[in-house]
This record gives sequence, structure tokens and C-alpha cells, in this order.
Amino acid sequence: MNRPLPPVFVVGDNDTRLWGLTPKERIARIAAKAGLSMAQGAAAGPVLVINSDFAFDPQWIGFMLDRPETVLTVDGVPAMAFTQTSDAVAAMERGTIPNLTAVRAEDHADFYNQALRKREKPFLERLTPAAVPGIERQSYYGAYKGVTDILTKYLWPEIALVLTRICARIGISPNMVTAVGALGCVLATVAFWYGYYWTGMAVGFVFMVLDTVDGKLARCTITSSYWGNIFDHGIDLVHPLFWWWAWAEGLSAWGLGLSHDDFIFVMGVMVAGYIIQRVIEGIFIRRFKMHIHIWERFDSQFRLITARRNPNMVILFVSLLVSRPDVGLNAVAWWTVISCVVHFVRLAQAEWIHRQGRPITSWLDEPA
Repeated sequence: MNRPLPPVFVVGDNDTRLWGLTPKERIARIAAKAGLSMAQGAAAGPVLVINSDFAFDPQWIGFMLDRPETVLTVDGVPAMAFTQTSDAVAAMERGTIPNLTAVRAEDHADFYNQALRKREKPFLERLTPAAVPGIERQSYYGAYKGVTDILTKYLWPEIALVLTRICARIGISPNMVTAVGALGCVLATVAFWYGYYWTGMAVGFVFMVLDTVDGKLARCTITSSYWGNIFDHGIDLVHPLFWWWAWAEGLSAWGLGLSHDDFIFVMGVMVAGYIIQRVIEGIFIRRFKMHIHIWERFDSQFRLITARRNPNMVILFVSLLVSRPDVGLNAVAWWTVISCVVHFVRLAQAEWIHRQGRPITSWLDEPA
């Protein structure tokens, strides 16, 4: 039987804002996401006490709920406590360490975040005005997937960080960002259709950056939602096929139009390949309870360049540099086939290993 979740009690009056939120506002959002209520006064029974002088990664909540009658310290200062002892709450309010089992945050610096597919050090820092830029950077990069494509991993981060900060400061919601990005996605499709590839590339670039911003903004401001996630991922899942179709149609404006048979063949390969690759990924998750991209180091490295939207756009961009968008489209089709083969082989290898009685585990689960 699951034990009841404790309410959260905040001590201190820190008013330093992080991502536009006061500590109490941010803690309330984190608590709500974890299914916890906020205590308005001294609560009877177990309570999770949080010191507002600290900013923390939401992962620390789960960490503390697994450790009743403990206090989490940073440099000898109490940051959180999970207890039913009223004296402990009073001690936290005075800034002294309660008479509980002390756990040093410094000794628990390496967590595995399954949702974001990476090992990370969750932040837990003193929240002061001078520390805000550094803490925001930590929380922003903490919201980044560890295994993703090459552009998202290496090119977008700093651009998206600036935009995420601006959106948080002026109160733009993640869904607003997604909506603006969706408009850009449609405009890019139209531009590709009529052969305005460079215009489409520019608008598509904005859309792809915003596609990073909305998720990071949601995680950093603790405003992610079920429908927002459906909206964002639904667009991500569907639009690439429309981009490739529009790109093929736009070739006529360059005098490079495909014949009817070639058009059907190329688009058939790209659509089938895209769907098959997604299906293989779904089978792997269902079969082995993890993403194929985090199985072995090779899979994480191949995720950087596998035939998804961003790596494909790199191929198309290069083809524009030499004024051969038709060659770029064909290259994307071939790369889609190659990526499907790689995924199929990896699925078959995992199945074979599993049938030998050996476990399928992620290389990210291994100690750093």
C-alpha cells in the first residue's frame, strides 16, 4: 500500500526570482507536478520542509520522499527535510540543522533522468540575485535531452536559452511559443512548395529553434501539460512528411522537377522509411522498456545523425549551396533507407541477445 504524500511547507521569505517566479511560486508548481499539496501552516504528520533560500531541480523531491526523517544539506546548511517532528520545522525556520539523519547533497550528485535520457547532476544552489544567471543556465541545460540530434545538441542551445529567458520574463507561455512555431512550420511548407527554398530554410530555422524553446520553457517554468505535450509532439511527428512533399513539388520551379514515377518512388521511400523507423523505435520501447537510442553508446551517437528532420535539413541545406535541391531530396531518401536498416539491425541484435538470456540495459545506467 502506498503511503500518503506529505504536504510541502516553505520556510524563509526569499523573493529572488528564477525564470520570473518567486521561490514560493516555483515550489508550489513543483509540488503540484509531484502530486503534493502546499501546507498553509504547521501540518500534523509528515511534512516536506523546503528552504526558500535554495533553488533546486525537481528530482530532489523524489529523492527526499524516499528518505523519511532526514535533512538534506548543502555546505552544512539545511535545504530540505522530510519529517513529522515539529521541532525540525522550527529548526529549519531558524536556519539550523534539525536533529534528523543528515544527508549531504554533495554525496548524491549523479542521477539518471529516464525522461531526458541522460545522467546528470541535479542542481541545488543558494538562490541569490547574483546566482540567478548561473542557476537558470543549470536548470535550462538540465531540461535538455542527453540523446538527440546534432543541431539540437550543439547548435540550438545558446540561441534557445536567450529566447527561453525572454519568454519567461515577459510571461509568454510554452503553448504560445508552440503556436507561433506551428505558423512558421506552415509558412515554411508553403515556401518549399513554390520553390522558395532559402526562404523556407530561414522560416524553418526559426520554427526549429522555437521547437526547442517551448519544451525548455515548459520545464524551466514548471508549466508542462498533457495537452501542450500532445500539441508540440503532434506537430513534430506529422510535419516532416509535408516538408519533404513540398520540397519535391518545389523542384519544378528550379527546372528540376521529378517525373511522376520518380516522384512516387522517392516520396514512397521517404514516407515508408519514416514510418518504419518510428515503428521500430516503438517496438524497441515496448519490448525492452527503453528507447533504442540509449541502448549502447553507438545508438546514442547514431541518434545525432539518424534520418529525422534536423539531420535531413542539413543535407538539404548543403544541396542548396550547390544549387541541386533535387540531389538533396534523393540523398535524404537514401539516408532514410540506411537509417531504417541500421534501426532494424539494432532491433534484431537486441532481440537475439535477449533470447540468449542476457539483459538489455542502457549504457547510461552504467556508473560514470
